[in-house]
Amino acid sequence: MNKILVANRGEIALRIMRTAKEMNIKTVAVYSEADRNMPFVRFADEAYCIGPAASSQSYLLADKIIQVAKDCNADAIHPGYGFLSENAQFSKAVSDAGLIFIGPSAQSIEVMGSKISAKQAAKKFGVPMVPGTEDPLQSVEEAVAIASKIGYPILIKASAGGGGKGMRVVNSEGELAEQMQLAKSEALSAFGNDDVFIEKYVAAPKHIEIQLMGDQHGNYVYLFERECSIQRRHQKLIEEAPSSCLTPSIREAMGTCAVAVAKACGYYGAGTVEFLVDEQLNFYFLEMNTRLQVEHCVTEMITGIDLVKAQIEVARGEVLSFTQEDLKINGHAIELRVCAEDPYNNFLPDTGTLEIYITPKGPGVRVDDGYEQGQAIPIFYDPMIAKLIVHAPTRNEAIQKMSRAIDEYHIKGIQTTLPFGKWAIHTAAFANGNFDTKFIDTYFKSELLQSDDEATQEIAAKMALYIWEQEKIKNKKQPIAVKGSKKKFPK
Repeated sequence: MNKILVANRGEIALRIMRTAKEMNIKTVAVYSEADRNMPFVRFADEAYCIGPAASSQSYLLADKIIQVAKDCNADAIHPGYGFLSENAQFSKAVSDAGLIFIGPSAQSIEVMGSKISAKQAAKKFGVPMVPGTEDPLQSVEEAVAIASKIGYPILIKASAGGGGKGMRVVNSEGELAEQMQLAKSEALSAFGNDDVFIEKYVAAPKHIEIQLMGDQHGNYVYLFERECSIQRRHQKLIEEAPSSCLTPSIREAMGTCAVAVAKACGYYGAGTVEFLVDEQLNFYFLEMNTRLQVEHCVTEMITGIDLVKAQIEVARGEVLSFTQEDLKINGHAIELRVCAEDPYNNFLPDTGTLEIYITPKGPGVRVDDGYEQGQAIPIFYDPMIAKLIVHAPTRNEAIQKMSRAIDEYHIKGIQTTLPFGKWAIHTAAFANGNFDTKFIDTYFKSELLQSDDEATQEIAAKMALYIWEQEKIKNKKQPIAVKGSKKKFPK
């Protein structure tokens, strides 16, 4: 493998290219007109514009991306995450074109891409399931009968869904018909598939996922877990590894189940199996993500494994270079997604120019970003502009390191999630690990950030006044020399 085309943009494109460079593999960037001056475009050995800003006219053009790869003699395509990364047709088309898809087979993506077929495959291996349906709902009457059996509240979910789309909580039978229709309509619009199913709604779960890796020779490992419970609109904001609540025995049980899910679909490459975990630490299979995850960095920090490098090695047909026995948890890592969103206004996306953009540094601090000072944040793509990751020997030390890193991260020109991150990691709930996916709903109000800012400003003002007064006193006492004279005179 001498040349890889990265079918993505921003921070993940850069992150993949850096590992490829370390492996002496040349890289190719494809970019939209809006991304012409992005750092990932300049970093690549070759770069080709594939269309206008809209994803549908650029990053989602599978045929065009494959043609570019063939024209520039690339050996493989890495899809990153998002865009075409979990598109079974794209995986197959890449392989059919004689190129290597750095990811799982089209069959594995297809099986796990449908939440219903994924549950069916996992159940055969005895993986615990949230009570609910295994097949798409055929009618409202069927939904009423099933909901009555498992009990309200229930969750209606799109089979092909993700990111919270096509998902509705139903608290009573009177709401079911309307919410089911809304879920089906949203699913059809977002995914071109209106199949939905029912799960028992677990009211206050933790969202914990297991990172796994498999090769094409039947070898599998799990690289422990990530806690991803702090979310808004079913999308993650803060992740950490390991989770503060799992025991070694539960961790091993979840890891074993994750490997079983991978085996159920003949999986190879990097993948993530997601679980809901209740207050008694019972865990239930949620779904499998057949790609690299945004939060893969915290796993890399605690294991020392470069997951992108492992992906490339597996895609080349190599045997996994490490075994389960080789893997150990080293310290604690926390990641904050730095998004162009306004936490003072319900995390609505924000746009503008990075007038000031200075990243934190120091031991145990990692920033994966895709923008530079002076660049504009476009409206066409995901609002995440960077990931701030810290690693320390203990969880408490990681929290303190994250706090320091956030203070050193200076962004002017747009609103970001940095203030929220600083507030969240200092809450009592986060400190003791006693939180779930309702963390923001339960604890967060934008006024808390404002109050914190005002308190900080007041302290800073008092400190500035104190320093100014001390300087005045000091200057009054300090004698000055007069040129040409040996005498000194007070100011």
